Amino acid sequence: MSNLRFKAVEDAFKKKAVEVAAPAPLTSDYYGKYVFNKTQWAKYLPKEIVKALTGVIEKGETLNRDLADHVAAGMKTWALEQGATHYTHWFQPLTEGTAEKHDSFIEYGGAPGSPVIEEFSGKLLAQQEPDASSFPSGGIRNTFEARGYTAWDPSSPAFIVGDTLCIPTVFISYTGEALDYKTPLLKALNAVDKAATEVCHYFDPSVKKVFSYLGWEQEYFLVDDGLYATRPDLVLTGRTLLGHESAKNQQLEDHYFGSIPTRVQSYMKDIEFEGYKYGIPLKTRHNEVAPNQFELAPIFGETNLAVDQNLLIMSIMKKVARRHGFRLLLHEKPFAGINGSGKHNNWSLGTDTGVGLLTPGKTAEENLQFITFVVNILLAVYKHNALLKASIMTAQNAHRLGANEAPPAIISVFLGSQVSAVLDKLEASTSEQAIVMDPKKGMSLGIAKIPEVLLDNTDRNRTSPFAFTGNRFEFRAVGSSANCSSAMIALNAIVAAQLLEFKSTVDKKIASGIAKEKAIFDVLKQYIKESKPIRFDGNGYSDEWKAEAKKRGLDDETSVPIIYDAYTTPQSIALFESIGVFSERELHARNEVKWETYTKKIQIEARVLGDLVLNHIIPTATKYQSALLDNVYKLHQVYDKEKAAELSAQDTGIIEEIAERISLIKYRVEALVEARKVANKIEDERAKAIAYRDKVLPYFEEIRYQVDKLELIVDDELWTLPKYRELLFIR
Repeated sequence: MSNLRFKAVEDAFKKKAVEVAAPAPLTSDYYGKYVFNKTQWAKYLPKEIVKALTGVIEKGETLNRDLADHVAAGMKTWALEQGATHYTHWFQPLTEGTAEKHDSFIEYGGAPGSPVIEEFSGKLLAQQEPDASSFPSGGIRNTFEARGYTAWDPSSPAFIVGDTLCIPTVFISYTGEALDYKTPLLKALNAVDKAATEVCHYFDPSVKKVFSYLGWEQEYFLVDDGLYATRPDLVLTGRTLLGHESAKNQQLEDHYFGSIPTRVQSYMKDIEFEGYKYGIPLKTRHNEVAPNQFELAPIFGETNLAVDQNLLIMSIMKKVARRHGFRLLLHEKPFAGINGSGKHNNWSLGTDTGVGLLTPGKTAEENLQFITFVVNILLAVYKHNALLKASIMTAQNAHRLGANEAPPAIISVFLGSQVSAVLDKLEASTSEQAIVMDPKKGMSLGIAKIPEVLLDNTDRNRTSPFAFTGNRFEFRAVGSSANCSSAMIALNAIVAAQLLEFKSTVDKKIASGIAKEKAIFDVLKQYIKESKPIRFDGNGYSDEWKAEAKKRGLDDETSVPIIYDAYTTPQSIALFESIGVFSERELHARNEVKWETYTKKIQIEARVLGDLVLNHIIPTATKYQSALLDNVYKLHQVYDKEKAAELSAQDTGIIEEIAERISLIKYRVEALVEARKVANKIEDERAKAIAYRDKVLPYFEEIRYQVDKLELIVDDELWTLPKYRELLFIR
């Protein structure tokens, strides 16, 4: 096995960058080539159908069968011209990934046995029936109750992958419950649209719609595929369960924004070319902080479409990585001791009139609107900080949060000095004229030829889970492998509910004879005072903040299974039901899925860890120990007892250390196995997940500590698993 490791290292060093040619001279020449977007509508659909379809998407009008038939006909023609032979409903089950079942376009033209024709009707476009019992449902669907439905989401355009037309859809049970992420996301987006539009009418009655926007930043690691193949833990769990940190990792801070390695830049170009074909507006690429860690990010877009594009690009990234001799790692913490990977969700709201609701304005009224939305978001996050944390918490993300630049597992909001000062002034003021946002200030560097730098109205705080960054909030706690929908459902839902409450409170004041501006002003003052505990601009890593957060009443729970309880508190159930996003049954079912998923991930890791230790580490350490024993024996054959003891003292010490560490490892692996057996007998999913977290998971680090010490003393030529220095620095 050690020979396999060195062969993988040798092969990795020989690999060259793959040549990647642009599909066309200009990106605009092929952008959206594989997407049935509005450009294609104009070519393949009659004008009246385009108008009707636009009404369905923008105004929520009913999608009738006749319209579906016309769209299906045009979509089929376009797809066949692109070389498609199959179609699929592309949906997002509760597995965190996507799912698809491919059907051919062919049908008999007449009686069975007659020549086939290509057929695709509105019925096939609008609805399909996958097996609902085979996906996680939290008990909503049983094996003997298999029926479930997928239904077309017209607001997210169909696209072609390979020879298959992919149609984005929702996924619901036979009894109507959501079994996916898209269904509640669409409901949450609809709720925040309606609530925010009503609030906007205080300032501009012409607003007809408010959009939720999302700009995700996707962090990831790349590992040479040969080295990856010789690490069973990476293959089966996505992270290294063992491995001593490299002498050099990220401590010199020389990788971040550094020159992109040649093979990686070729990969990045390939990703961009592929992404552009699917209308994914990839804008940024760079080295991240940790070695072999990188990031890409698009221009922001409407949240529903942005979520679909993120899921698609993650799939594309995995496929393209294989072409370049890499494996993509999206696990939140694939390597210990260095940065993990997040997926920062930059979220904002904007009107159909082109106004960014989180962008400071130029007039007093514009700034009052801006402050109104900021303060309501603050209060929503304060009231539901535990729920917001639950929306991003997974077994993988728990390893990342609170370490190596990742935000802590306590939700707080960073506003920056200027916005904080405005809120403090407003709270203490007796006049609604207190809201004044300074324009961006210039900072002269005093260097010839260097222009004045415009300062944003906030700094940045990398330790803040939820930070205001000038015209949006950056939800930094989202994990790199996550479906953004989970965080976006919770965030848009809590903001929608809060805006409804604000509107109701202000309207009551207006009805009592108070002027509109004063009513808004009075409610905002109350909200600023109430939401103060969520505001924190300092170091989120400090022990002082943890103690302070607890005093403020912020949720500081760190146990993942218990954190999920936030979904099913009376407060959360009332919230989701009041705006029509989740029923109580759906919330309980989703928690069942989350607990079961958590248990299975830890269970798989425990099995892999045991296999690695028993079949790789102990045999390798024992082999080295035997070689040392043989050397000691030979020294005693050649030299007198005193001289032999002197010469073999170091070997003897290592022999004893290996024996002690192997003994400790065996004891802990046995204890790990026994803890698993006990936990597996627990029937309640929540209790089982808690047992895995509290009784099984602690053995991981105890075993790892002993193994990593062995890695430092065992002969490098015998060690079978690629080391961190190879995984992180061969690119």
